[in-house]
Amino acid sequence: MGKLRDAKILGGIGAILLLLSFIPFVSIIGIVLMFIAVKYISDETKDKDIFKNYLYSFIFNIIAIIAFISVIIFIFVGLGFTFSNFNPQQFTNTTYFQSFITENFAPALGGIIGCGVAILIAYILIILGALFLRKSYDGIAERTKVDLFKTTGFVNLIGAVTTIFLIGFIILFIARILEIASFFSLPDSLSKTKIEEKIDNSQRRCPKCGRIIPEDAKYCPYCNNKFEG
Repeated sequence: MGKLRDAKILGGIGAILLLLSFIPFVSIIGIVLMFIAVKYISDETKDKDIFKNYLYSFIFNIIAIIAFISVIIFIFVGLGFTFSNFNPQQFTNTTYFQSFITENFAPALGGIIGCGVAILIAYILIILGALFLRKSYDGIAERTKVDLFKTTGFVNLIGAVTTIFLIGFIILFIARILEIASFFSLPDSLSKTKIEEKIDNSQRRCPKCGRIIPEDAKYCPYCNNKFEG
């Protein structure tokens, strides 16, 4: 069984598991399968950027999730600390009320600003992750002729940008469904005609990755392959 066919099966299953990420540990298995699938596609098409961009996307999304979780923890810990000495029986006392507000206003304001900054950073990281995922999927679409990957990357980017609204999560869900269809639409192998139809014999190409390179190049600027002679 060829690598591309393996990627088709593993990627499809991985995408399904990511869609069911609300089940404990299922998302971890899905992520592993997706990484293996994208690596297989990257190796088979001799395009390292496909896997590299996918890896960058994953890193940005992980950092965004960590930032978001940190905000939630900070809010709960902050609220617990703020109200730990709160006495509801004395809250009707004007002096006590004013003292409580004065002592906790500055920390609360600082916490709100900090949470806002963290959420903004997470939002930016999510968009960056979506941009790199789109680049990875555009590369897969170009190499395998499965244009559905381009659609998936674009829809995922739109969903990431609109996550500040409820509709963004709905769009991301649609993107996950398209992702499943994209992987299961992969061919079992790359036909030679699909590779050769893009080759222009009038230009020098790297024998390893197939990209156009300068005539006097001693190394491929894309895959670092060294040329003999």
